[in-house]
Amino acid sequence: MKHERNLRSAWLPAALVFLTMALAQAQPCGELVTIDTNDGTSTRYAFGHPASLAQGSRVALVLLPGGGGHLRLDEQACPQALKGNSLVRSLPLFQAAGFATALVDARSDHTGEDGLAGFRASAAHAQDLGRIIADVRRRTQARVWLIGTSRGAISAANAASRLSGPAAPDGLVLTSPVTSGNPTGSKPWVAQTVFDLPLESIRMPVLVIGHVQDKCLRSPATLNERITARTEGVREQLVRVDGGPGRAGLSAVEACEGRSPHGFLEQEAEVADGIVRFINGARY
Repeated sequence: MKHERNLRSAWLPAALVFLTMALAQAQPCGELVTIDTNDGTSTRYAFGHPASLAQGSRVALVLLPGGGGHLRLDEQACPQALKGNSLVRSLPLFQAAGFATALVDARSDHTGEDGLAGFRASAAHAQDLGRIIADVRRRTQARVWLIGTSRGAISAANAASRLSGPAAPDGLVLTSPVTSGNPTGSKPWVAQTVFDLPLESIRMPVLVIGHVQDKCLRSPATLNERITARTEGVREQLVRVDGGPGRAGLSAVEACEGRSPHGFLEQEAEVADGIVRFINGARY
């Protein structure tokens, strides 16, 4: 059964969120892992392992940021780019819940201005992500869930729809997914959306989250119901988050960046908690 839930933020004090972020920044970013991927390339990810995986629910998250996906992970596994991305900001929240995290950088041959660009929808990209999923599963002996935000949702849906066996994720979460392309853009890949992928092949649990006030032209929350209308997940939920500080007067570019309703600004804890509940078998 398809479900939808409209939420009004419970607004945690901003100071609490900022304190969480400050504490996270004071700690090492994790272990830098390099995986050999297709065509003689490599892909790096930042592996964050909590002191102990949550009792009774061993879960690891493979996290795919938006934009070009190029985090520029340094040798301490710290991102030097896309620091405002919602998944990057939520790392300490997921780890505090007892989940291991793998924050994935762009492949070594996609580190230019456009980053992953149209490669996000390719079979080779799905295979690359399958190698990372299998590596994380080997390291943690945990269920591995794939979370993609914005353009990262294209990558996540691509992998979830193509992979099988140990390389396939156990569940899928899409936040602020790109559902509206630009077919008249100067670069062909800007026309890509999650709907270009075989969503009907996705049969794992699926959670799709959008923000009612997301003004990004590429991710209107009103189109998210078309995703769960096509997926065949064993358990699905569509969520529309509301509230938060909002940000009036944003440019078209700023509206698609992380520090806006598109990235659940100042609602990170609420959204992370809902994701954790869904992964653990409950409702968002």
